[in-house]
Amino acid sequence: MDIYKDFEFKDEEIPKYVQIANFIKLLIDKRKIKEGDKLPAIRQLSKKLGVNNVTIVSAYNKLKAEGYAYQKVGSGSYAKRKEVVSNFRREYSNTLKKISTEDLTNIVDFTGETSKEVLFPIDDLKYIINEVLERDGANALLSDNRNGYTNLIDTINKAFWDYKLNNEDILIVSGAQQGIDIASKGILNINDNIIVEKPTYVGALSVFKWRKVNVFEVPIENDGINLNKFEKILQKNEIRCFYTMSYFQNPTGISYSIEKKKRILDLAEIYDFYIIEDDYLSELIYENSLEYVPFKWLDKNDRVIYIKSFSKIFLPGIRLGYLVAPYIFRETLQNSKHNTDITTSSLMQRALELYISDNKWRENIKNLNCEYIKRYAYMKEILEKEFKDILTYKDPKGGLSFYLTLREGFIINTKELFIRLKQKNVYITPGAMFFTAKDDGQDSFRIGFYQTDIEKIEKGMKIIKEELLSTKLRNDQKLNI
Repeated sequence: MDIYKDFEFKDEEIPKYVQIANFIKLLIDKRKIKEGDKLPAIRQLSKKLGVNNVTIVSAYNKLKAEGYAYQKVGSGSYAKRKEVVSNFRREYSNTLKKISTEDLTNIVDFTGETSKEVLFPIDDLKYIINEVLERDGANALLSDNRNGYTNLIDTINKAFWDYKLNNEDILIVSGAQQGIDIASKGILNINDNIIVEKPTYVGALSVFKWRKVNVFEVPIENDGINLNKFEKILQKNEIRCFYTMSYFQNPTGISYSIEKKKRILDLAEIYDFYIIEDDYLSELIYENSLEYVPFKWLDKNDRVIYIKSFSKIFLPGIRLGYLVAPYIFRETLQNSKHNTDITTSSLMQRALELYISDNKWRENIKNLNCEYIKRYAYMKEILEKEFKDILTYKDPKGGLSFYLTLREGFIINTKELFIRLKQKNVYITPGAMFFTAKDDGQDSFRIGFYQTDIEKIEKGMKIIKEELLSTKLRNDQKLNI
């Protein structure tokens, strides 16, 4: 079937290449051209439509610029369906915004998006801020370095890297999300190709979407991404970077094996791409079998842009983190940060520096681990005892959540499950939130214990089980009619 036979130029005032591009966009939106389909060769389409080659080149460039096509080196142009934020994603986001302003006493928040519970010792924070103000006076409100408070940068290098980094490569940022945004703006151009894990963090997907890059997904296994599929993409496409969460990947909870990290770093050198490593929860390791060795520690060729957030483990609402830039991107990423905001809160940077240098950091991490390991163990025990025939999961051995998949026979779209559970004041995160394709993740969901104590875990898990069993019963009754 020739899908181009009905094309005709309808308006002499609109350039021909624009009319061709609009026609192809319509075919993609109507799925007559599917995601990943190869577009006709330039000469072939120019002959068919009676235009010169330059017109088709311009049409294809317009499609790429608007996110409807991407280029494979030496292969041609391919269709890409422009992502549109679904109604459900808006509903999910609006729901969480709404519950954050309500009385959370009777709400079980397995999403971790509210901040009713703060485990950070507030008295310590008061003491630290008073110390900073007494020590530095008005200077505490002034920034001495656009890249971050100089003493904080030095303390981070000393405490976490044993001075193995150059201070000049460390950039203070307002949390991991800003770090991803800065890295994206600094190294990615429109129509660049990147690889992400499948599934992956929705905040990163949002950043890449706005950069209008071509996103390739690689399924994640028990110890990291599938390397065979990863390398096949590298062989066929010019990849600019790979975004990864090396510990307790969001949402799956997977942590990478050292062997896979080493192989990915080797591939980065062979195929000339960079790695954005998002390390946001590696302090929360609960089992000794899991060893902390980030990509950046193994990075001999300066291929890793390392991003670390303190927000979850310092104090919710105080957005602080840092980024380590490869030397080649140091100036670019610094400029990207300065263009995003002029500086990060000087007072909170100084407070964080004192918090780390006084070793209160280690104390608090120890206390957090003691509390979260109780919740982790309790949730895991309930899953083993009460959900063995209902759900499957991979034990994360740390972090703040479990990623669950429905067993065969429990037929319910987890977006629908979200809607039903919210009517009972229980909130989960459906798997669909972590995929680019709207049909993926329908049988999975994430539950976390960041904002749920033992009592709420028990209450929420009981309601989830009741809802899943009643759904199965209804489905079985329909089949028997």
